[in-house]
Amino acid sequence: MKVLSIQSVVAHGHVGNSAAVFPLQRIGVEVVPIPTVNFSNHTGYGAWRGPLLPPSDVAEILLGVEERGVFPQVDAVLSGYQGGTGIADVIIDAVRRVKAANPAALYACDPVMGNAKSGCFVAPEIPVLLRDRVVPVADIITPNQFELGFLTGTEPASVEETLASADLARAMGPSTVLVTSLERPDREEGTIEMLVVDTAGSWLVSTPHLPFKANGSGDVTAALFTAHYVQTKDAALALERTASSVFDLIDLTYRSGERELRLVQAQEFYATPRMQFKAEQVR
Repeated sequence: MKVLSIQSVVAHGHVGNSAAVFPLQRIGVEVVPIPTVNFSNHTGYGAWRGPLLPPSDVAEILLGVEERGVFPQVDAVLSGYQGGTGIADVIIDAVRRVKAANPAALYACDPVMGNAKSGCFVAPEIPVLLRDRVVPVADIITPNQFELGFLTGTEPASVEETLASADLARAMGPSTVLVTSLERPDREEGTIEMLVVDTAGSWLVSTPHLPFKANGSGDVTAALFTAHYVQTKDAALALERTASSVFDLIDLTYRSGERELRLVQAQEFYATPRMQFKAEQVR
């Protein structure tokens, strides 16, 4: 499998491609990483250095990759944090050209814009751009509960409301919606859930909720789910594998006392997921 991943890069820590590439490689995926920013660290620190790449530079890198004959080999395009407004057109154009070269290729969009606790942490134009331009051309989207609500103009809380919101998102274009963090009021205490909806059905998986903010965990989740889904075409199995690997990554990081993901130390959890969580079909 080959994934073209258009995301940010940081020197210190693990977010964007600096979070997604290694887990994908560890499960046997060939990754073509395209940088959108090249920062010293993620913006959660409140200060960082390094450039936001102009869209024209990102387009030039993509063109060079295309000229090497790579696009027909790409099974999936993956995008995450979009630092500026101009990058959306570059991503959409790259998806179009990849699909022209390989009609079976899928586009997975992680519509990064914020979360319920922090609100939006991207430029005000980005969420609207994601909703109106980018999400409609995606095959897979991986929003959290807050992002799903913005995309669909809803405030999902229960499973039923989240399913309804996912259906609205699927009506926009994507066939598969993975809700990466569902915190419904009636869930079992001390847990957090993920929900996936595709044409075959809907599945929910529950894991322990750790009191820890892990920057980059969503990027790992989107990357692993995309790869497992493309490989298996089975949403429930892809969800179980992803939930297993990501929980063990976060748990290892939490127990280490470190702020940044223990991405390398957790590598066996990607290669051999423990499959400790069972996905329950809810529709």
